[in-house]
Amino acid sequence: MGVELADAAAGYGADVDLVLGPVNVRPQNNSVKIINIITAEAMAAECISRFQACDIAILAAAVADFTPVEVHGEKIKKNETELLLRLKPTTDIAETLGKTKSSSQVLVGFAMETDNELNNAIAKLYRKNLDIIILNSLKEKGAGFGYDTNKITIIDRNNNIDKFELKSKEEAAKDILDKIVSLIQ
Repeated sequence: MGVELADAAAGYGADVDLVLGPVNVRPQNNSVKIINIITAEAMAAECISRFQACDIAILAAAVADFTPVEVHGEKIKKNETELLLRLKPTTDIAETLGKTKSSSQVLVGFAMETDNELNNAIAKLYRKNLDIIILNSLKEKGAGFGYDTNKITIIDRNNNIDKFELKSKEEAAKDILDKIVSLIQ
């Protein structure tokens, strides 16, 4: 969704910086500035450093919630003992930006939920000080990761809930941008 949103926003005339993790898709619009990152930590740093200068931030990445405490530069050899993997939380980018968001900025996030979907998304909208949240469900066939289609629900701070049928990610991106435009007009 992030690449489709970047393409659509550039098509709407926006100057777009796309902080992009390791994916096999690229924006088609050559005006999109791509900032390649590898880790959740690098994504957080890039987003935080750019946020103050932007009008609208759309956080569409499925960033890992946890990262290893210890990272090894070489293969860990198998031995007779068990391996204990310790994880620590990553920076919550949406929450961090939500704490510093000005009244003139629009902050949009995504919620990939598996249970109590609508209530969890609404709680996330307010907890992270978002203006809009896009709900995806892992239960919807053809939606979310690994598909060219998505089925979204857009929820805004005014408790408006717009549910959309399954459609191309390109069309879903335009629905999201149309909602953002309606909010800022």
